[in-house]
Amino acid sequence: MPTTETATTTKPRRTSVFHEIGLTDEKLHALPHSLRPRPRPQLRVRFKSKADILGETSDDEWEDVDESDAEEPTITAIMPGPGLFASALRSLGFLALVFALVIVPVVQQLSGSATPLLGVSAGSVTSSRLAKRDNTPTDVCKRWSQQSALVNGTLYLYGGRSTTGSSQKSNTWNNDFLSLDLTNSWQISNPSFTGLARPSGPPPVANGYLWNSYDSLFLYGGEFSDNPTGDPTPFSLWEYNIKESSWKEHKSPKTSAGINSEDAGLPIERSAEGAGFSMASLGRGWYFGGHLDFLTTDGWSIQTPRVYLKSFVEFTFPGYTNNELSASKTAGSDGAWRNITKAGIQDQAGFTQRADGLLVYVPGFGKEGILLSLGGGTNETFTQMNQVDVFDIAGSTWYRQATSGKTPNIRVNPCAVVAAAPDGSSYNVYMFGGQNLIPAGSQTQYDDMWILSIPSFTWIPVDMGKQAVPYPRAGHTCNVWDGQMVVVGGYIGQDISCESPGVYVFNMSSLEWSVQFNSLTGSLVHSSDSKVANPFSQHPNQRGTDLGSGLQGSYGYQVPAAVISVIGGSPTGGATITAPVQSATSGPLASGRPITYTVTGPNGAVITETGVPGQYSGSSGGGGGKPNIGAIVAGVVAGLFFLIAVYLAFCAMIYRKQLHLYKAHVAATQRAAANKDHGDTIADGFWAGPIAPGSGAASAGRSSWQQRFGGKTSSEGSTGFAGGAGLAQQSGGSASQSQSQPSSGTAGVGDSGGGLGRASSEAGSSSEDLLEGQEPSFWGWNGVLLNPRRSLRVVNRD
Repeated sequence: MPTTETATTTKPRRTSVFHEIGLTDEKLHALPHSLRPRPRPQLRVRFKSKADILGETSDDEWEDVDESDAEEPTITAIMPGPGLFASALRSLGFLALVFALVIVPVVQQLSGSATPLLGVSAGSVTSSRLAKRDNTPTDVCKRWSQQSALVNGTLYLYGGRSTTGSSQKSNTWNNDFLSLDLTNSWQISNPSFTGLARPSGPPPVANGYLWNSYDSLFLYGGEFSDNPTGDPTPFSLWEYNIKESSWKEHKSPKTSAGINSEDAGLPIERSAEGAGFSMASLGRGWYFGGHLDFLTTDGWSIQTPRVYLKSFVEFTFPGYTNNELSASKTAGSDGAWRNITKAGIQDQAGFTQRADGLLVYVPGFGKEGILLSLGGGTNETFTQMNQVDVFDIAGSTWYRQATSGKTPNIRVNPCAVVAAAPDGSSYNVYMFGGQNLIPAGSQTQYDDMWILSIPSFTWIPVDMGKQAVPYPRAGHTCNVWDGQMVVVGGYIGQDISCESPGVYVFNMSSLEWSVQFNSLTGSLVHSSDSKVANPFSQHPNQRGTDLGSGLQGSYGYQVPAAVISVIGGSPTGGATITAPVQSATSGPLASGRPITYTVTGPNGAVITETGVPGQYSGSSGGGGGKPNIGAIVAGVVAGLFFLIAVYLAFCAMIYRKQLHLYKAHVAATQRAAANKDHGDTIADGFWAGPIAPGSGAASAGRSSWQQRFGGKTSSEGSTGFAGGAGLAQQSGGSASQSQSQPSSGTAGVGDSGGGLGRASSEAGSSSEDLLEGQEPSFWGWNGVLLNPRRSLRVVNRD
């Protein structure tokens, strides 16, 4: 159970934070009931039932209605004399009476008519009937301190406090149950509320928390009414099955042993005004801090001093696994509870008790992510904002991290949500409103917006000076969907009579308050196509339900310019500050970083590509999870084979071109040699006109080919062919020396070490012998495959 240390000295007890802002007199609560003056009227709500004509109802889903107080009608019947006719008349009269007194009122009740039929009032029958409980009205004057949860595009609101008119001054606690549709767009002047049936089991509480899995809600904590004074019941956890629209009670929960936790078998108490959070992918909910007093705890009296807490309640949803549990790692049908009281700095003097703070989640650090505690305080002290307490979920240990930048004022009862950059390089916490309780009697509500960017841990104020901003408030709820913060209710003081409907929308990308909620995922929330379905409003590259998937509600979110100017990057991410500015000394912040993802554009091009932390990886198509080594190896091998195939194709193309050039030059050389003695005209693209001894044309053509293929020519073998002069020039030999030798025998091409072969009058010689060693090769050290640069040079000089 939460730590229940009892104060040794009696101090002024702080009731609900909202009592200290003008709704009640704090000092009166310290007096016995007999000595208290009659309390001034407080805000009270009474919702008129459709079945109001039947009178007051009890708390059961179907209640007996006692109508004995009603005035009986006077029925006058004419009784004829004896006989068959008289007997029949008496029977008809009896049936008419039954019809008038029983059937008609039932029909009237079912039809909802307010006008009595046949002049008989519905309250005129002394009987008991079942009356269905009425649904929650959606139109209220003010609403605050409710519990909320967002599941698959539907925002659920339970309990809290509300008024139906500006003159209502008492009985503000309720068990209202509503839903708000976020899969469709709507104006803030007419939000898409639906009133659900008020449950008969769960108590009317405020300042608790509504955890959620993918298919259930779990109501934990909260305080009972202080005017009239409520009578807290023994604590039970109430579960709402969303699909079946039914409530289930989990009675008398007790602790299970676990890491840094209390022993097993201790009762879990109901605390209030703590900070809550739940992660459906982990199957767990948490409630940090808060307080115990006579409005939360069965059997406590008003004389019992309030106890502020720094303990940490964790609930593992039924059927989910939690490795931090000591015994069975899988929770049973009633779930599993831990009361964490010994986690790192939690038992140190600097780790203060606190109420009315915040708890938000950031993935990636550690094996299961981290929780951040922001704001809160007690009746005398407040939690500083230049340091943030960080809870490592997998290690069940608290750490502390210093922040940078201008720091928000200390406060209690703000609200906050977190949105992820598309590439996951930053996770930005948006905190709105709250209030400062000091000095007592002059409390201040805030209407400012702050961003705490993680992992840099830098506070960034949002400039809203040029736009309309909601009234300053505290005790409101915030939820994020499609990159928008949806704010519901909040205490706005007594200067404003009513604030209806009291719903606001903040665009977290443009940093502007909007007059409507714009649904971006829409039908994709419930789509049956797994390729496009987005039931959790995640970025397309972050979809999934495991620990590697992205934060819910971030679809459509872009990092705003005010944040980019501090942490770097672009709207899709790419933050350049990827570690705390004030260095972390220990814990997951010192060694880890968030899960990051690859962002692609509409054309498939990579926009942002970032690293992946140790155990978990992001994906470009959905989900994440543990890295698949086989898939990574297969991808690398496939990529290498692809590059090799491309290279081989490239070399084959170069080889074909080089071989074509080679054959052309061989043919030209052979024709030149065969036609020399005949003085024929050669027109093969290399020579043109008659070949004469010493002709520069033949020399130039062969010289060009020789140069491209790298052959050498010496004066040897140049006799009998005027082209020898040209070849000698190309190889650096003496042209004059070649030309001075007499012409004799068959025309030849000068010698080359690795160039053209030598043509002479020797027996068995041929033009093919002259070209030996110059034929292009695909393989070998000088082949195209291993020496593509040389081959490209040959081809490009064509």
